[in-house]
Amino acid sequence: MLPRERVFAALEFQPPDVVPLEYHPSPAGTYEHGRKLLELFARYPGDFGDPREFVLAAPEPRWVDAHGRYEELRRDEWGVLWKHLIFGVAGHPVERPLDDWSRLASFQPPPPPRIEGEAFAAERQRAERHRRTWFLKSGWISLFERMHALRRFEDVFLDLAAERPELEALADLLERHEAACIDYYLQRGVDAIQFGDDFGTQTGMMLSPRIWRRFFKPRYRRLMEPVHAAGRKVFFHTCGQARAIWEDLAELGVHALWPQLSLYDAGTLARECRRLRMALALHVDRGDLMTKGAPEEVRAAVLRAAEDFRVAEGGAWFYVEIDSGFPFANVEALVETISELRNI
Repeated sequence: MLPRERVFAALEFQPPDVVPLEYHPSPAGTYEHGRKLLELFARYPGDFGDPREFVLAAPEPRWVDAHGRYEELRRDEWGVLWKHLIFGVAGHPVERPLDDWSRLASFQPPPPPRIEGEAFAAERQRAERHRRTWFLKSGWISLFERMHALRRFEDVFLDLAAERPELEALADLLERHEAACIDYYLQRGVDAIQFGDDFGTQTGMMLSPRIWRRFFKPRYRRLMEPVHAAGRKVFFHTCGQARAIWEDLAELGVHALWPQLSLYDAGTLARECRRLRMALALHVDRGDLMTKGAPEEVRAAVLRAAEDFRVAEGGAWFYVEIDSGFPFANVEALVETISELRNI
């Protein structure tokens, strides 16, 4: 099978020739481990793209002081000022444009990508070349996370509970923007579009499933409709314990789920996702095991995941993202054990 073909097989719960593998070009990982990380990936290529195209990342010198401490302030295209203290890791918003609802009337989102011109034609050609070999997943379609970047986190929850019309208006604006981005990806060429909103804590949902179903579910449904109509796949990432909305995600037509595996019982998760026909991105615990564990523990976790999720039968793939603080021996154990399972 070509890499793209084996990913489709896994998504459709058909046995691939080998379990698919996805690498993420994490700036944190490439900055910490440098070229040896890219060389490791290149020795064991995956199925979502060529890791030889990944670039080494590093902070601009102006954000690193004389003692090597990194601190960066960056304002994004939405007008949010972010503070970053670990390079390659998501920062925290320190200035938000919508803490005061009086600013909503004049607030404008950034323009979506243009579906015209030479730049778009070049992107479409690149996407076409990519899909001749590899699976192409694009985007990060977000509503909730964008809302609590633009407005104070706790105020978003209060607004949801109070059913504030201003929050409804903001969500409508975000939905229109994300719909335009989805249109761009579909016209450029894509196999799947990635949605991502974290709704869980370590023990349960941040908000009630009733509120989620009232406020978010209809908007996701509308955003996913053109993806389904185009015959493309929908991926959904949500960290935290979000079991309460799995059935809803399946009902919406989500094809693949990217959860935080360590918060679930593996057997239950595997059975439920096979029942719901949602394939799973498998990444061993990055918060504890990859940072504090030993290489043999990483190896055992990979082999256990392969068995628990029956990867030879389809319905799962391995996802590799290297964060800061991972000993390189653990990184090698992760990549090499997955490679042994793939045997190619």
